[in-house]
Amino acid sequence: MKVAVMGAGAVGCYYGAMLARAGHEVVLIGRPSHVEAVRARGLRLETRTFDEQVPLGASTEPGAVQGADLVLFCVKSTDTEAAAAQIRPHLSPDALVLTLQNGVDNDERVRSVLPSSEVAAAVVYVATEMAGPGHVKHHGRGELVIAPSRRSEQVAQQLLAADVPTQISGNVRGSLWAKLVLNCAYNALSAVSQLPYGELVKGAGVAEVIRDVVAECLAVAKAEGVEIPGDIDAAIRGIAQSMPSQYSSTAQDLARGKPSEIDHLNGFVVRRGEALGVPTPANRVLFVMVRLLENKQQPR
Repeated sequence: MKVAVMGAGAVGCYYGAMLARAGHEVVLIGRPSHVEAVRARGLRLETRTFDEQVPLGASTEPGAVQGADLVLFCVKSTDTEAAAAQIRPHLSPDALVLTLQNGVDNDERVRSVLPSSEVAAAVVYVATEMAGPGHVKHHGRGELVIAPSRRSEQVAQQLLAADVPTQISGNVRGSLWAKLVLNCAYNALSAVSQLPYGELVKGAGVAEVIRDVVAECLAVAKAEGVEIPGDIDAAIRGIAQSMPSQYSSTAQDLARGKPSEIDHLNGFVVRRGEALGVPTPANRVLFVMVRLLENKQQPR
């Protein structure tokens, strides 16, 4: 299987490297410094059980998706439509575009730009970070839940064979919302405090803030008619226990002076709450605080 990773950040690099280790032809599409490092030495995949230089391709050009059977679409939610338009002229007619992004509507946004392509959403449960150009660190987990499509069963089997736990679900929308609730609970708080999850939850009043944020998210989801699977409270508790040293992606973005995806996390909940008549004051405060920190980092 030929695989292209559009937006080769920590998530895309991890799954791309796992597929490359399993013998698939993989090309990472990312920033020049990252691409140069991968071309020179391969991608360093550092996990708790192994530390390897994984040989794979790398390019800065969206055209590198040409000929790919599977495109792992991993760009920031803020770049979804623009990135989809960049790959549109180069996609194979039979390619599956799998969206591995934060937020709940990226597959719909990609489909609006690529109406003739097969697009499926995926829910990602992995703790990773870029430790430098050509170097991804894996801190834990790695499961994928993907939506049904013509190619989903085949792709799921290939992922399973590459040691990526994968399941197909008819309620990916609910699972995406469940992931959104987790992100809303932790991402902004980790970003504002610059603390990993394990330390964050020890803070006075943090548990109560998380409780309020989650309650608002669930109220918005209910108003949307979304059925969230599983025990969301247990999942919230499990994040800090299973990934105690992990900083949220929003925290990592702020630490590097990069724009975050907060508009598509707490900001999304605030906007949908306004549209549906559901109050979201806790989410609004976190959203505004992160935006203020982002604006503070911009040149005056």
